[in-house]
Amino acid sequence: MAEERLFCFGLGYSARFLARHLQAQGWQVAGTVRSQPDRAALEAIGIAAFLFDGQAPMDAAGRAALADSSYILSSVPPDDKGDPVERHHRADFAALGDCRWVGYLSTSGVYGDHGGGWVDEATPPTPISRRGVRRLAAENIWRSLGDRAGLPVHIFRLAGIYGPGRSPLDAVRAGQARRIAKPGQVFSRIHVADIARALVASMARPRKGAIYNLCDDCPASSSEVIAYAASLLGQDPPPEVPLDEADLSPMARSFYSENKRVRNRLMHVELGVELAFPDYKAGLASLLDRP
Repeated sequence: MAEERLFCFGLGYSARFLARHLQAQGWQVAGTVRSQPDRAALEAIGIAAFLFDGQAPMDAAGRAALADSSYILSSVPPDDKGDPVERHHRADFAALGDCRWVGYLSTSGVYGDHGGGWVDEATPPTPISRRGVRRLAAENIWRSLGDRAGLPVHIFRLAGIYGPGRSPLDAVRAGQARRIAKPGQVFSRIHVADIARALVASMARPRKGAIYNLCDDCPASSSEVIAYAASLLGQDPPPEVPLDEADLSPMARSFYSENKRVRNRLMHVELGVELAFPDYKAGLASLLDRP
């Protein structure tokens, strides 16, 4: 049986977790990074890495690795000109032969603000932030690419990502955690291991044009989550600060302009995903003794 091959545009936090998971199952993984040190680090663990900064296409070796892959994932963010992967490599995608699955990692931010109400994949996207508008435009670019090239493109709208080395526990330990008080405000989130679990499930059940929300089962306020993280560490939680008094960057403040609960039923029912960490309490407990 031929080896399965995955190519990842943007081997960042989530894609690297997926790559390591698939490597353990015997897959060959290749993808792009932005710097030579990242390239060397990945090649040291058996991942063929190619430089791509969104300003110019990959070299011939990178394009050959792409052409040799049956599964392709992009987590590269859009820019003010659209999607850099599609812009520089649309001809390479059009020439792909046996491509079984293409995934694009988007964000639940495309839904905009719903006053704390529930949204699902049937909810019309109404982004209000600049990044949400860009992501929705990128989704449409990828869907159009799939239609033109006959590729099975899937869109994954991710909630806030946490996991090893990137969680409220790390923020509390570093003394950087803040509890922002905005009555009724909630966020959805997902452990990086469950992102990988959902992507693998989709690879096994491709459905061209599918859109999936990836999040856990328990939307909650960031203040509640930080307080729980502090309790796991045996610390007092930081005091709550009203949103209008908080010293936040414009980007951080913009997250509080959107309030919604993201529903993940399609991920459960269609892909058969059983989350390893269905809520933040299970996720944070699993990370307590990890570096």
